[in-house]
Amino acid sequence: MLSGSNPKELTSNELLIQQHQQLTALGQIIANEKQILQQHDPQALLAISQEKNTQLIAIQQLDQKISQHQGFAQDKAAGKLTQQLAEITELLKSCQQKNLVNGQIIQQSQLAVERMKTSLLESHNKNAITYNSKGKKSAGLSSIGLKA
Repeated sequence: MLSGSNPKELTSNELLIQQHQQLTALGQIIANEKQILQQHDPQALLAISQEKNTQLIAIQQLDQKISQHQGFAQDKAAGKLTQQLAEITELLKSCQQKNLVNGQIIQQSQLAVERMKTSLLESHNKNAITYNSKGKKSAGLSSIGLKA
């Protein structure tokens, strides 16, 4: 062992390799999330959401570790990390884009559920359909137990 060195202290390059691996894993989790969203599997969605959250926490912790690393700023200023940082930036952009797509899938699913709910309400009791203050259809007085 080298005298005066901390065996737990990672180099800037090793930290970036870890960050690259974490973002690659996050990208795969987001891709899996998309498949699960398309399959409409609530149990699998819950599991993948927990996995995604755990990965995001790990990424945040590593990012904080990098920001506090003594040699990182020096290595970055010296231009030693340019290629790794560019790759990480591209991975991050890719994850963000995939996540936006998943968000759009979720919004479309919510709209489809809302349309189905409205359709069911209409077919259940055509005479009792009213509109709430936001302009959305809802069952009329019979849904709250009042009879006119």
